[in-house]
Amino acid sequence: MVQTILSSPLVVEVLLPFLLVFTLVFAILQKTKILGDGKKQIDAIVGLVVGLLVIAFASATGIIINLIPILAIGLVVLLVFMLLYGMTFQPGDFKLNKWIQGGIGIVAGIVVIITVLILTGGWDYLWDLYYTSDGSSITANIIIVIVIIVAIVAVIFGEGKDKDKKKDG
Repeated sequence: MVQTILSSPLVVEVLLPFLLVFTLVFAILQKTKILGDGKKQIDAIVGLVVGLLVIAFASATGIIINLIPILAIGLVVLLVFMLLYGMTFQPGDFKLNKWIQGGIGIVAGIVVIITVLILTGGWDYLWDLYYTSDGSSITANIIIVIVIIVAIVAVIFGEGKDKDKKKDG
């Protein structure tokens, strides 16, 4: 197999993860303006420090290196879906339904969570925890957490309808 500069360990394990983390942190800081407006130098320094910290730990770069192929495959699948779905629209009129956007977001979130759990060893820990114990306590806790989340969502989204009724009445 031909060894290129892009496949060398220095590039794959150091340079590319550093550039990715630096760019993402810098972009997030620029977009959110957490450290102030017009503070590009400070945002760049924070991005640099976070990028250097990430490449200092092999486990962090290993997770990033293993996560990128999953991201690439997911983007290709999403592109193919959008191309096939977009064929039903007139040119220039393509717009995803909000339900489809939400569904894609939920599926992407689940894929990312499961992938990170698998890459960090958390999946095996949860699997062993569930199957080495009787499972009833974990199942009960999961059900309680789901009920609490549903209740919070119901309160948050149900509040807007009551306000509208009070305004009309």
